Amino acid sequence: MQTCYRILFGFVMMVGLDLKTRGENLVFQSSENRVALLELFTSEGCSSCPPAETWLSGLRSSAGLWKEFVPVSFHVDYWDYLGWRDPWASRTFSDRQRDYAQSWRTDSIYTPGFVLNGQEWRSWSRDRNGPHASVVKAGVLQVNSADGTRWHVTFSPTGRNTSDYEVQAAILANEIVSDVKSGENRGRRLHHDFVVTALVRQTLASHGGKAEGELVFKNDKQQENGRRAIAFWVTRRGSLEPLQAVGGWLSN
Repeated sequence: MQTCYRILFGFVMMVGLDLKTRGENLVFQSSENRVALLELFTSEGCSSCPPAETWLSGLRSSAGLWKEFVPVSFHVDYWDYLGWRDPWASRTFSDRQRDYAQSWRTDSIYTPGFVLNGQEWRSWSRDRNGPHASVVKAGVLQVNSADGTRWHVTFSPTGRNTSDYEVQAAILANEIVSDVKSGENRGRRLHHDFVVTALVRQTLASHGGKAEGELVFKNDKQQENGRRAIAFWVTRRGSLEPLQAVGGWLSN
C-alpha cells in the first residue's frame, strides 16, 4: 500500500461532557480538566488512510468520547490530482495542516496524520480507546444555542490568566459511506466519521475573568443520514494549540 506523502516548501498559511436541554436550548459544558483535541488529516485519495479512519470510527464506542477527547477529521485536497476528488476536502484544511508543520519546523505534511493537542501524534494505533484522560486544569468551556446555528461561548480559564482567546468550532458528519471510482482507492467503499463539514473561528472578549463570544454557522455540507456532532476548542489568540475542548452529538 502506497504511503501518501508530499514535500512542501513555502507554507501558506468535553473533559466530562455535560449536555443539558433548557427548553429548546442545547448546552455543552466541560469540567475543569483539559479535554484533548484529536485531529486527523486524511483523504479519500490516499490508500494509506482507510486504516486510520477505521481506528477513528472505533472511537465512537469509547468511554472517553466527548469526556476525555474530542475527535475531528479534516479531509485535505492535495491528493485530488491522483484521480479522485475527495468531496469532503478543502484547501483550508490542507493549509491548517501546513500551519502545524510550520510550527513544528518541518517542511513536509502527510496523510494519514494525527495531531493531539497541537502536536504530531504517531502512536495512535497503540491506543484503541483514544487519548488518555488529562489531569491538567485548563478551565471550563461552555457553549449553548437555541437553534444549533448561533452559539454563545464562555471560557473560564483556571487561575488568573489575562491572555486573549479565540474559539473555533466545527460541524461533524458521521456514518458517511463513499464509493470511490478512481485514484488509489478505486473500487473501495470507504466509511468516515467525525468529518468536518463547516469550520468557524471567533475572537473572545474578556469579561471579569471569563472570555465570551458568539459563533454563527451559515451553511455546511448536509448529510442525508447519520448523526451530526459539533466540536469547540479554545486557543490563545494566534496559537494553534488547543487549551480546552468540548463537543457532543447534535442528532440521533
